[in-house]
Amino acid sequence: MYVRVAKAAYLLGISRQRVQQLLYAGRIKGAFKEGRFWQIPFLEHDMPQVIPTERGRKGTWRKRPQRATTYIHVNSNRIRDNHHKAEREPVICVREGIKERYCDKVEILGGLCTVVYSPDHPKPCGATVWVEVNPEILRRIELSNPLATQCFG
Repeated sequence: MYVRVAKAAYLLGISRQRVQQLLYAGRIKGAFKEGRFWQIPFLEHDMPQVIPTERGRKGTWRKRPQRATTYIHVNSNRIRDNHHKAEREPVICVREGIKERYCDKVEILGGLCTVVYSPDHPKPCGATVWVEVNPEILRRIELSNPLATQCFG
């Protein structure tokens, strides 16, 4: 897969001008010019690979992709507001960096764990938001951390 200069600059955490300097110096491995545009390959760790020099200071570009922490947040204000509305808004917010998406159901680990919002079919205790966990997850937790099994009974 190939990217252009702007995307490579974002991935490496440096300016577009610096990426262009590195390209003209032949220091980005596997990069080539196609027409007017540079094609920069993903090589190691899904990142463009910069060849270091013998002299001067070491480069300060990223070696691995930047990963934003993902948070799952249940918006209690929306739950409260949905009691009075005919058309309900989703209440589960998935935040990854600055991206934000609202939904009614989030699957984690390929469906082994699911966060659900269902006001039309609440649990017997009255809960409208809950976490469904596959028993396989509980077995994995027991094996990896015996102290954690105390909270599961």
